[in-house]
Amino acid sequence: MMMMMSHCVFPVNPPSTPSPCFHSKVGKQWSQRFALSVRPMHPKRVSSGCTARATLGDADKSIGIPRQWYNVIADLPIKPPPPLHPQTFEPIKPDDLSPLFPDELIRQEITSDRFIDIPDEVLDVYKLWRPTPLIRAKRLEKLLDTPARIYYKYEGVSPAGSHKPNSAVPQAWYNLQEGVKNVVTETGAGQWGSALAFACSIFGLGCEVWQVRASYDSKPYRRLMMQTWGAKVHPSPSMITEAGQRMLREDPSSPGSLGIAISEAVEVAAKSADTKYCLGSVLNHVLLHQSVIGEECIKQMEAIGETPDVIIGCTGGGSNFAGLSFPFLREKLNKKINPVIRAVEPSACPSLTKGVYAYDYGDTAGMTPLMKMHTLGHDFVPDPIHAGGLRYHGMAPLISHIYDLGLMEAISIPQTECFQGAIQFARSEGLIPAPEPTHAIAATIREAIRCRESGEAKVILTAMCGHGHFDLPAYEKYLQGNMVDLSFSEDKVKASLAKIPQVIP
Repeated sequence: MMMMMSHCVFPVNPPSTPSPCFHSKVGKQWSQRFALSVRPMHPKRVSSGCTARATLGDADKSIGIPRQWYNVIADLPIKPPPPLHPQTFEPIKPDDLSPLFPDELIRQEITSDRFIDIPDEVLDVYKLWRPTPLIRAKRLEKLLDTPARIYYKYEGVSPAGSHKPNSAVPQAWYNLQEGVKNVVTETGAGQWGSALAFACSIFGLGCEVWQVRASYDSKPYRRLMMQTWGAKVHPSPSMITEAGQRMLREDPSSPGSLGIAISEAVEVAAKSADTKYCLGSVLNHVLLHQSVIGEECIKQMEAIGETPDVIIGCTGGGSNFAGLSFPFLREKLNKKINPVIRAVEPSACPSLTKGVYAYDYGDTAGMTPLMKMHTLGHDFVPDPIHAGGLRYHGMAPLISHIYDLGLMEAISIPQTECFQGAIQFARSEGLIPAPEPTHAIAATIREAIRCRESGEAKVILTAMCGHGHFDLPAYEKYLQGNMVDLSFSEDKVKASLAKIPQVIP
């Protein structure tokens, strides 16, 4: 395994002529090295024993686990811009990513194939909680006195309590198949870290997690979950890595951020021959794995004869939002349905609504490839809002590209409104949401109220990506009247954006 050079894990390759179309020309180079195993999609095929009851009231139907992941890149009218080598600014090559990821995940990161088979071993673990229920929020509808019909796809039934195992399980499996002994990662609220710790315990891998300091301190039970599943957990920034030491010298009381935690995990992976890096959001292969959410949901809604008019999900890095919305976007691009697809982000970290669409590093220390995304600048450290999983300076490049194409919309909502909506949801539907999906719930309530005012009986579909059982201190703060809306500093973002690399397309 190569050592880091100039705070970058990627070797400098001889310069070559930049390719104008990554997925057609550079992608051809990747396909010559790798051959994905795919087969035509069989929508009605389900695995034996992989059925569960969707919670759909009178139209209760058995829904099967999808046998393939869906890749939205295959259906986009314009392919997304390529990631770039952080030193040469050339499109990344497969060998550049090998220090961090196993070959199979590199294949999935670059492929333009529409469907990719889910390994049987992964399906066997998915059976522990999938399919997840689609639930009509009738009591919330009654509370809001709205003619809208509200449905939520609930991912909190997984062992880790969120959607994150949908990608953690295959990532752990592919690493195991290539002889990797240990994986490292970052986590914000702890949902991704706990999901990866769970997956590693299933497959017998070592797991080391850098948890953002603000969440490490405020969410001790997420940390204990990770440790229960055998993971080693560090607060980030830490004194273990050069990136962490550098940040602590600049700000000894730093609350940390996902960007800083990524830098620490990537640094450790790059220095160890038996260790790879896993990422819980942002990258294409992560969004690919999460497509099981939307693929299930399409069949569940078809079973009750409903078609969504509005699809709403929270966004930080974008994994849950993409998982629910991308399969529906496929149907929209094929002119079968025409829903509004709406992303909701925190007002204190609004990368889509306030950021710029530009090439930037995926981490704070500048060790990752450059990705074209909506970014607040890789130096931006968001205020410590309670939705720790949404405190990321950038947005998934694929979501950023789709937003830039005008195929979806985005709004931001302050955390007090989100928790107000969460209380309404909990007291009517019974489930206590994690702080992250409270953003989607608040936006859903806004839409339902508009329907009440206009008389429209829209079908609203929202992503309920996890429960909030380990986030009760945040609820206590809200209920006691001590929660405030943290400010978004234009000057802070301006200073951060000034430091992003100047890449000429």
